[in-house]
Order: sequence, then structure tokens, then C-alpha cells
Amino acid sequence: MSDTLILTKRWPKNDPSLAGYKADGGYRSLEKALGMPPAAIVDEVKASNLRGRGGAGFSTGLKWTFLPKDVRPRYLCINADESEPGTFKDRYICEYDPHMLVEGIAITCFALDIHLAYIYIRGEFAKQARALETCIEEAYAAGLIGPKLGGKADFKLDVHVVRGAGAYICGEESALMESVEGKKGYPRFKPPFPAIVGLWGKPTIINNVETLANIPWILENGGAAFAALGAGKTGGTRLFGVSGNVKRPGVYEKPAGYNLKKLIMEDCGGTVSGRPVKAVIPGGSSSPVLRGDEIDVSLEPDAIKSAGTMSGSGGVIVMDDSVCMVRALARIAMFYAEESCGQCTPCRQGTPWMWKILEKIERGEGTMKDLALIEQLPGNIMGQTICALGDAAAMPVQSFVKKFRNEFVEHIEGHGCKHGETAWGVSRGSREALVGGNRQPVR
Repeated sequence: MSDTLILTKRWPKNDPSLAGYKADGGYRSLEKALGMPPAAIVDEVKASNLRGRGGAGFSTGLKWTFLPKDVRPRYLCINADESEPGTFKDRYICEYDPHMLVEGIAITCFALDIHLAYIYIRGEFAKQARALETCIEEAYAAGLIGPKLGGKADFKLDVHVVRGAGAYICGEESALMESVEGKKGYPRFKPPFPAIVGLWGKPTIINNVETLANIPWILENGGAAFAALGAGKTGGTRLFGVSGNVKRPGVYEKPAGYNLKKLIMEDCGGTVSGRPVKAVIPGGSSSPVLRGDEIDVSLEPDAIKSAGTMSGSGGVIVMDDSVCMVRALARIAMFYAEESCGQCTPCRQGTPWMWKILEKIERGEGTMKDLALIEQLPGNIMGQTICALGDAAAMPVQSFVKKFRNEFVEHIEGHGCKHGETAWGVSRGSREALVGGNRQPVR
């Protein structure tokens, strides 16, 4: 069972068209769902232990039950705004197997009595947006969505693709809804949560691309079978996008409880430089960093949380011992300073402040007072903002300084960096990815 592929089994060679998808059994799960009571579908998803794959890791089936029973209309938003640095999995689902996502959307909407769904996709993903639009056109033409869901049920479903404009903040669920409504992507206060007050003030479920792409498999094989593939409270497989200094970077589908060290050293072949692993960011740039001697851990969300970090969006970034951790952190801090929407003072003021201090230390102009300040600032940002961007900016700073404090001291006392010009230790020689179990060029 550990070799079971759910999401990548058709990547990238199989035909992504409707004909190709149906030839491989596509839309059988939708047909099965249309013969089930909607509540039974929800129960199956709850039994599967499917947790959100966008970063938060919340129970999908439980989230679905939060919808008020008697309020209509309801909406479904699919978060395809894959903006977390180091994360590159959802775009491949949209490109290589878009009908799997659309089938998952259709089943979800039938189960929750939702008749309008929006796929909010990152503005830079022009190719993937076109693939989704083509897929949706095919599904309409075949009668799979539209006036009669699956061509049989007296159930109307419309699906639309909405392209973002490149703002990282719109990956946050409430800012995403603001953007769909045509407004500036400012996060909303919560509560109320989207399941109660969402798009246009109506109940809205927001799920990640990878999350919903699992739904057809769950319906076909059963929630218990999906749960058995995972570990702990997390069912199924997960997509991990591995980048940085590894011999075989790419997207890997592994059981949810897979070992991080095994993923890096065996599946990815270790570092391309042959040097020891110095640090790993296990779940996208916002997740606290692990030292090389801490990576023998399970990637299951609860297990890796006990190690002081998170599996987040599945973006694994590997650095060898040639990497300057001060420079790497300064680059991460710059990203969050640039992407803050500016609505909250702690984030608007705090993120560029952290970045400037880190740049000062990296240039060899920092002082021990600067180091003391950079150790203090994250605690004044975390938990003080409307959305989690403040936390996302603060957590890397806290963890990098704590785990590699000696390097920051060396920069200050030595007035510069001893690591040369490369911040990430990324090889320029290896440009191939292992996708779905087969080596394929990164596109």
C-alpha cells in the first residue's frame, strides 16, 4: 500500500483530456456519488482522515459540517493560489490531471448542495489556467457539469476560473474571497469563518487543489482505505515538492507519514554537492527550519509539529553546509516584507524592519544589539495580525536565529560572510525532477 499513487499516477504522460481521463476510469466516482445520499459522502470523507493540503491541515470532512443547514446559496472556492516559496505541487495537478480536480469539485458540490464553484488560481500560472479552462469546457460539453450534474442528476453546477494578480496575500482564504468579489485582497477578521460568512456574505467552503483532487479516489475506494495509507490523524498520500541542493528535485507522492530524511537522502539522492545537509525547511518558507541532525522525523503534521516545525504546504527546501543561513533568512524576510498587504501595523512595520536588520547583519555591519532586536521582534508580530502572514514572517526568523545563532554572531564579529556568493547551495547542474515516480524535466 505504501507505493499507492493517487494523485500522480497519470503524470505527466497520460492524456489530460476528458477522453484520456475517462479511459483511465475518470468520473466513475462522480457517477457513484450521484447514487449516494449527500450525507454519506460527507461521512466517507470524514472517515478518510483527509486533512487540508494547503498548509493548515484541518480535517476536510469536519470543515464541511460547519456549513449552516438552512442558508442558501452556498459557494465552493478552490485555492490554487500556490504562492508559498518552495511549493510547486498544485500547479502540476492543474496541468497534468485537471479533470481529477473537476471531478473532486463536482462530488464536493453535490455532497454539500453547492451550485457555484470558483477556482482561484495564481496569476502567473497562465498555462495551468488555460488547462483548467479547457478541462471545464470539455466537462460542460459532455454534460458532466452544467444544467444537469453528471448528465443525470437534477442538479445544476457552474465552475469558473478566476485568475489572481500575483499577490501572495490572496492565498489566505479570506483575502482570496475579497479578490474573487473584485475587491482589494485584504484579509478579513475571523470569526466569522468562511463556512458561516463567506463569499457575498454566504456560507463558503474553501479547499486546496490537492485536497479536492483526492475526493474521487476516496469515493471509489472508501474512506477507510484512504485513512490506512496515512499515519496518525492524517490519511492518504501527500505531494512533497523538494527543491534546493538535492540530486533529484521534484514532486514526490508519498504516504502522509513518510520520513523526511528518507525522502531527501534516498528518494532525492542526497545533496548534489555531496556535502552534508545543514538545514531543511520542511513545509514552505514559513515553516521553522530544521538542522541537518533533526530531519529523521515523520512528515505527518502532528508528528513533525512535535519536532518544532510543520509540514505546511509540502515544500521541502534542502541546504548543504556551504549555505549562509543569514543570507538565506534575509532573502525569506525580504519576501514577506514585500508581500505584506499593510493592513496590520505589526506586519506592515515589523516585516521590513526584520528584513533591514538581517541585511545589515549579512553585510557585516550589524551589532550584538541588532541581534538582540531580531530575536525580540518576531514575538511582537506573532499573534498580533488579522491573518497568518505575520506569523509566517516571524517563524523563520525565530527558528533560524535560534538554530544557527553562531552564524549571526560570526557575521557581526567577523564583519562579513565566510560562505561566498551562494545563499542556498543550489546546484546549477541538475535540472530534472522526479514526478510521479518517473524522472521528468521541470517545466
